Amino acid sequence: MSELVYPDAPGFKVAGPSEQAAKAITGSANKMRAAVLAQIAQYPGGATADEIAKDLNLLVLSVRPRVSELNRNGEIQQTGARRKNESGMTATVWRVRPQSSPPIGGE
Repeated sequence: MSELVYPDAPGFKVAGPSEQAAKAITGSANKMRAAVLAQIAQYPGGATADEIAKDLNLLVLSVRPRVSELNRNGEIQQTGARRKNESGMTATVWRVRPQSSPPIGGE
């Protein structure tokens, strides 16, 4: 039986408190990832992690890893644009990756 390991699941180095914390956040990370994806979908032109964090009233430090996971899973993609965030730095603009449609005739 194979288990998910970091980065596909929260990681830890040794059994004990860090393992317990990793297991405890698994469900909340999944919910947050779904919320981040749904919020990005609300922006036809795309959104930055900072914008999503502000919209969801979450810390950007919680949202950025979810954005990275969504990107790694192929659910979102970069638009090629960058926008300034509150710190004055520029941030990547993300959008939901268009789903490829099945070929006509089911081939």
